[in-house]
Amino acid sequence: METRVLSIIDVPTGAVAAGKSPDIFRSCAIGSCVVISAYCWQRRVGGLAHIMLPGNAPCNGILEKTKYAENAIKELLCHMETLEADMEALDVCLVGAANVLKRPDDTVGQNNLDSVIEILEKKRIKIQAQSVGGTNRRSVTFDIGKGTVFYTEGDEAERLLWVSKGTGGTFSSKGIVA
Repeated sequence: METRVLSIIDVPTGAVAAGKSPDIFRSCAIGSCVVISAYCWQRRVGGLAHIMLPGNAPCNGILEKTKYAENAIKELLCHMETLEADMEALDVCLVGAANVLKRPDDTVGQNNLDSVIEILEKKRIKIQAQSVGGTNRRSVTFDIGKGTVFYTEGDEAERLLWVSKGTGGTFSSKGIVA
């Protein structure tokens, strides 16, 4: 049996990361972005994508394609598949899509969320839990070994969003939708 050293991996805006138990992923300063945590409990493989923009990256040679929903989700799933995740048995959680500037006509967060949901629906990937909307920034911590997703909202303490059914826990509620 392979022994792995615990590592906490920061996933900044526009980045995608995937790993195995006991890795822990963390993403902070989530405003209008949407962060996707994806988990395959059978293989203890997980990933995080910190998405900044809806749709697909333009075809102009842009270097940071994973800032865009379509590209980031494709990259996330590709990394997870390389780590032998079962693509038919993914659990996904969403965090973000807030209007942190509190502008009445600001739809950036909602546009990001709509794009992510549409892409996941096309791929037939079900969202298990979410903490989205509102006006507060968020952070997310995804512990692959424990199969848990925690989040913060504003200056509040960290709260449990979701527990994988495959790690002996039970599902939390469907999360908070503000």
